[in-house]
Amino acid sequence: MQLTFPPHLESFVQQQLSNGKYQNRNALILAAVELLQQQEDIYQGRLQELQRDALVGWEASQRGEVVDGPTAIAQMQADLQEKFK
Repeated sequence: MQLTFPPHLESFVQQQLSNGKYQNRNALILAAVELLQQQEDIYQGRLQELQRDALVGWEASQRGEVVDGPTAIAQMQADLQEKFK
């Protein structure tokens, strides 16, 4: 497989190869794809977490377990202050 990079990326690739971090272009590309896969896994995990949190919030609101905006902000600020003491 022959890949052509834009000049700024080609320069980076050459720098990584010349400093010995990667033995060849294939090793560098493999590392890049593995990193992309890890990033995607993290993104998908976070997305699922947010979807679960949204569902929990929706269900709580349907039960009437809600607070007004200013109260919620005050609670979050207090939680953050406690966390970073």
